[in-house]
Amino acid sequence: MSDSALSRAALAACGFPLALADASAKGRPLTYVNPSFEAFFGYRADDVLGKPAITLLFPEADGAASMFNEAPVRLLMRARRKDGSSADVELSIGMVHGVDGRLTHWVLAFADRGEIARMHEELRVLRSIAAAP
Repeated sequence: MSDSALSRAALAACGFPLALADASAKGRPLTYVNPSFEAFFGYRADDVLGKPAITLLFPEADGAASMFNEAPVRLLMRARRKDGSSADVELSIGMVHGVDGRLTHWVLAFADRGEIARMHEELRVLRSIAAAP
């Protein structure tokens, strides 16, 4: 298996949403999304490849375009799903450099923060029930 095929297999096997964006193209269009990205955001790869990551996922986020300038970074963001709903995510942005040292891609890894918020709320409710006389 070539290094490229091995890398693609590893990215596809990740259990969390992951995307690659072209660092050299205007708008930083998506060049790859894994199956977890498709399931979480509701987009098929064919729907998003070639589209700018910012306008697709973060159309309402002020300053979202500058997030790449801060990389590597972890940000709490609200991302838009295909159905128009919002998802609270922790976005980790990493950089991929070519053998010549030039930045070629951005790696966007997403963690669902909505589940954590729901668990915190459930814990709060349970504590209030337990504390009731």
